[in-house]
Amino acid sequence: MTALIRQRLATQRLIGDRFATVAEAVGWFGAVQAQDYHAAMWALGQRMTSATEATIEQAIAAREVLRTWPMRGTLHFVTADDARWITQLMAPRILRRGARRHRELGLDAKTLTRSRSCLERALTGGSSLTRPEAYAALERAKISVAGQRGIHILGHLALRGVLCIAAPRGKQQTFALLDEWIPRSRELTGDPALAELARRYVTSHGPATTADFAWWSGLNLTEARHALTLATGIEEAEGHWRAATVTSRRAPGVHLLPMYDEYAVAYRDRSAILATADRARGKNGIFAPIVLIDGRIAGTWGRVTKGTQVTVKLDLWRHVTAPVERALAVAARSYGAFVGRTVTVA
Repeated sequence: MTALIRQRLATQRLIGDRFATVAEAVGWFGAVQAQDYHAAMWALGQRMTSATEATIEQAIAAREVLRTWPMRGTLHFVTADDARWITQLMAPRILRRGARRHRELGLDAKTLTRSRSCLERALTGGSSLTRPEAYAALERAKISVAGQRGIHILGHLALRGVLCIAAPRGKQQTFALLDEWIPRSRELTGDPALAELARRYVTSHGPATTADFAWWSGLNLTEARHALTLATGIEEAEGHWRAATVTSRRAPGVHLLPMYDEYAVAYRDRSAILATADRARGKNGIFAPIVLIDGRIAGTWGRVTKGTQVTVKLDLWRHVTAPVERALAVAARSYGAFVGRTVTVA
C-alpha cells in the first residue's frame, strides 16, 4: 500500500468520511463522469453514508444535481450551482474540437440555429422531451437526426447552455431548457473559474499530476498548469499536486467500483492502481466494473439481475484470502442494498 493510493482513497471518499447528500458528493468532485447512468449512480452511492438509486434520482428530480456535457464532450453529473460556470468555461474548447465532426455530419451554423429554435419552441413552459420525442420534433421541422446528427445536436445545445438532461421519465432520460430547469446558479469566469476547477480536482482526486488534471478536465497542459498555479489550498511536491484537507486511518479494504469511476478514469497515469500485465483484461481500469483490493485493481465484476435478485459475478485475477472473500461478500451486499435487491456472489 503506497502513500499515494491511501491518500487518493481518502480524497476520493472511498475510505474515511462519507457524504450525507448527493449534492455534497457531486460538488466535492466538481464533475463526476456519468455516461453510464446506473454506474454513475453507484459511484455516488458508495461514497455516501446511506443511499439507494432512488436517493440519487430524488436529487435529480429536486434539481440539486443534473447530467450534462460540461467537459471533454462526455456526460457528467454536476450540481445545479456548478452546471453553468463549468460548462461555460469548457464549452469553447469542446466546440472547437467538435467542429470537424459537425462538418462531416452536415451540421452547419444554420442547421444548429434552426435546431435550437425548434427545441426551444417545444420545451418552453416547463416541458421536457425524451430523446425520441426531441428527435421527432426535429424531424417534423425537416431537420434530419440520421446517423449521429441527433445526439450531436442535443450535445451542442447543452454546451451552448440551452438544454440540459432533466429527470428521467421511466427508463428514458429527458431534456429540458436549462434556464427553466435551473433558473439560477453560480457565476464564475476566466481565471477564477480555472482556479476553482483546479482546486476542486486536486482536493477530490489528489495526489495527481498536471497531466492527470489536463486529462480529466480537457485542458491542454499549459492551461492545466496555469489553472493549478492559480488555485489556493493546494501545492505541488515531487510532481504531484496535493491538498492537505482529507486523511483517513481506515483500512483500504475492498470495493466494487463501476466502470468509469473517478478513482480510475480521472488520471492519465493509472500505473499506481493497475499493473501493466493486467491492463488488457482490466480494460485499462475504465471500461469494466473493477474490484479494488487495498486500493489496487485485482479483478472485474458484473451483475445479472432477475426480479428481486442480483447476482454479482467476480473475475478475480489472483487467489485471495478468506478475510478478503468475506469483505467481497460485504461489498456485494452493499451493492445489493443500493439497487434494492437480494444479492448472491458467484
